[in-house]
Amino acid sequence: MTEGDRPSVDELDELSTEELRRRAFDRAEQRHDVGFFWDLVKHLDASRDLAREDGSAGHLTGGIAEAVEVVRELLGRDLGEAEPLVRARFIDYLRN
Repeated sequence: MTEGDRPSVDELDELSTEELRRRAFDRAEQRHDVGFFWDLVKHLDASRDLAREDGSAGHLTGGIAEAVEVVRELLGRDLGEAEPLVRARFIDYLRN
């Protein structure tokens, strides 16, 4: 690793999407960073599908555990065209 143990973009890009997800989720959970999870939810097609079902963003009330669970559920689906965006978001989060 470089820059004081901060991984490079190339190092992170070599990891699988699942490994990037695990590392980013671990960091966000440690930081209690609900905003990170909310940002992911807003950019996933599956979240739009959930909102269409009941006209809302679901029952997410702002707790870190709830945010993590919602994002895990959404990321458990095929990411399709969203995968490059999600990977970039994970890499960016892990670099900062």
